[in-house]
Amino acid sequence: MDKQMDHIGIAVRNLDDSIHFYETILGGSFIDRYRSEAKGVESEIAILEVNGNRIELLAPTNNTTSPIARFIKQKGKGVHHIAYRVDDLTAALAEFKAQGIRTLPDSLRTNKHGRRLIYLNPADTEGTIIEICDYPEEN
Repeated sequence: MDKQMDHIGIAVRNLDDSIHFYETILGGSFIDRYRSEAKGVESEIAILEVNGNRIELLAPTNNTTSPIARFIKQKGKGVHHIAYRVDDLTAALAEFKAQGIRTLPDSLRTNKHGRRLIYLNPADTEGTIIEICDYPEEN
């Protein structure tokens, strides 16, 4: 199954400052900003595009339960995850399972933009947080 880079998720402390940097310094274009209080997300998210590449800025909205807050506390702000887009998430998950790659089942969800996503278990990805996603409404 083909996998292509979809976006890079970046953990930030201050969303407004980060948006300013990506727009002003890197010449990015603002696409959307929204808040998700779903369990296991609890973040405010800004989507930008820089020269054809998507960036998701992720700021925690709850400093005790947000996984982004936990990430920043443990590793500091910076790259949180890399997302790869596939044509069919269900088929990709079967392929990963056959290869012995586990997922984080509680992370399976569909976001505001219709993107279905799940995270692979970092224990099976050399410690990198990897999101696998598809856009079923586009197919």
